[in-house]
Amino acid sequence: MSLQESIRGELKEAMRAKDEVKLRTVRGMITTFTNELVATNRKPQDILNDEEVLTVIRRLAKQRKESIMQFRAGGREDLAEGEVAELAVLESYLPQMMAKDEIRKIVEAKKVELGITDKAKLGQFVGMLMKDLKGKADGADVKEIAESLFT
Repeated sequence: MSLQESIRGELKEAMRAKDEVKLRTVRGMITTFTNELVATNRKPQDILNDEEVLTVIRRLAKQRKESIMQFRAGGREDLAEGEVAELAVLESYLPQMMAKDEIRKIVEAKKVELGITDKAKLGQFVGMLMKDLKGKADGADVKEIAESLFT
């Protein structure tokens, strides 16, 4: 069973449990899956592969994080709380991200391996790191740690 199909199955569970946050979030994910299929010239009833599903969920989680920041900056904690709840549901489907300590070890090793000493190559360096750590580490954490090595 694919990840997309199991998420569709959880829609029924959320309906039975009357879990409004999970229901709203899962419905949003399913809609986004359909939109992704149509955008990639496939039929709406097709199934995304698990990697595509995780990419969509990561994108939705990133949108929630940005919304939370904006709502809090605007003093709208009431709206931020709803986004935080949805973010928790989305993150439950994502693989566990690496801790900053683990990321730091990899970043330091890669810096030595590539012999990068110039801050001007930071962008390329972060790009290479993200290729290696895609789906395993938060991009913001990787960038923060890489930048800290050049200051």
